[in-house]
Amino acid sequence: MPTYDYRCNACDHEFEAFQSMKDKALRKCPECGKLKLERLIGTGAGVIFKGSGFYETDYRSSSYKKDAEADKKAAEPKKDKKTDGNAGGCGSGCGCAAASSPKSTSTD
Repeated sequence: MPTYDYRCNACDHEFEAFQSMKDKALRKCPECGKLKLERLIGTGAGVIFKGSGFYETDYRSSSYKKDAEADKKAAEPKKDKKTDGNAGGCGSGCGCAAASSPKSTSTD
């Protein structure tokens, strides 16, 4: 059952009432007794499903799932053919110092 905010237009008393959605709005102010209550429109709360049977992705559309899969494939690392056999580097194509440092040659 939701909680509704009320304000009396006669005495400016504000309060919350825990009511069923089927119940009619209150009219009589509990403070001054006048029939000047007004139900306030609030932001409310989002519906949150809790428990082991609910997942964030349960309500995703099929187009969202296809786009997410395409993004996942695009983000996978690609092998760089230039560094694959590099004995002096790490071989992963990451551009680290080991992969980009020139090989030293000694001259007599």
